[in-house]
Amino acid sequence: MYLITCIFLLLMVMVSVGFYTLLERKIMGYSHIRKGPNKVGYFGIFQPFSDGAKLFLKEQVYPMNSNFFMYFICPIFSLIQSLFIWSLFPFYINCVDFNYGFLFFLCCSSISVYGLIICGWSSNSIYSLLGCIRSVSQAISYEVSLSLILLCYFFLSDSYSLMNFTLVQNLSWFIFFSIPMFFCWLSCCLAETNRTPFDFSEGESELVSGFNVEYGSGGFALLFISEYSSIIFISMISCVIFLGGNFYSFTFFLKIMFICFFFVWIRCTLPRYRYDKLMYLAWKCYLPMSLNYILLFILFKLIVFYHFFL
Repeated sequence: MYLITCIFLLLMVMVSVGFYTLLERKIMGYSHIRKGPNKVGYFGIFQPFSDGAKLFLKEQVYPMNSNFFMYFICPIFSLIQSLFIWSLFPFYINCVDFNYGFLFFLCCSSISVYGLIICGWSSNSIYSLLGCIRSVSQAISYEVSLSLILLCYFFLSDSYSLMNFTLVQNLSWFIFFSIPMFFCWLSCCLAETNRTPFDFSEGESELVSGFNVEYGSGGFALLFISEYSSIIFISMISCVIFLGGNFYSFTFFLKIMFICFFFVWIRCTLPRYRYDKLMYLAWKCYLPMSLNYILLFILFKLIVFYHFFL
């Protein structure tokens, strides 16, 4: 029964990735004062299925000098890694109350860097190698701040479990007394998922397409699915940490949809950041702020402890 539940979850994630791409193209279309996809089906609703069929039915072409086995296996590894962390999502049926859920999330999200490295290196292309080096340095820089921001809320909730985060926020959501950290978290998530304005691994002007430049058809589709499923999962984690609420309520899914919309909204609004400013932002702004917030939350916990227990 648990296996059936996991398979159903992964199928729903794959379908949601397809329709999220449709939502993104629609929002970007209206922001450009055009319609977006509107030919395949009613309002373009079958466009994700036609795109998937086109990508997986295309002929697969391999670079002659690539490391073939690593080149072939890397998109599959990236997809498995992005879908594996969805096992943290709890169900009514066969609910897995994972006591160390957020530590598991940090471990799995850090593994995604290896997928980027192997993609860029195994293609044996200068452009893909440059793209993977840029994306790896960006991901490592922002993962430090991301982990420290998470650590702040571990101290507040006294737990690493997803379920306990929702219970702690019954009285007040964490966003209300840490709005600066919320915006730092969102920008770190944009950098982690290689989204605009931090999409330096896919700089079209100088790198053509970044670490995935040598991938086409099915390989590109798998990398594409893994990236977008990570975006949806990051949106879910953001709602759990900052916006609270019951996992099984309709409002919780509305919050996830709003964060997903925010990712697309930023892409439509902001241009690409400069690379030196990206690194300055990570090490000189977000890192000191997250460290200061950790000290603040520890002080708050100590005051509460001495007030109630001593």
